[in-house]
Amino acid sequence: MALKERVGTVVSNKMDKTVVVAVENRFPHPIYQKTVSRTTRYKAHDSENNCRVGDRVRIIETRPLSASKRWSVSEVLSHSAKEEEVAK
Repeated sequence: MALKERVGTVVSNKMDKTVVVAVENRFPHPIYQKTVSRTTRYKAHDSENNCRVGDRVRIIETRPLSASKRWSVSEVLSHSAKEEEVAK
């Protein structure tokens, strides 16, 4: 069985070694065919604490790491522009 992967945006990094990633799923409504978007929030393990709010990240399914953590950050796709301006 292949491991699941999701791409989403970091919405919180206040916990130690944990980030909350919001993944948006778009699909057409079964009757009205209008595009509907649903957002699911996953808690993901970030061992080096290098994710910041607004980053686009890829998360991958892992074994249970805590009561609510079942995902791990595999890579940071892009850093948020707001945080880069503050760093300069």
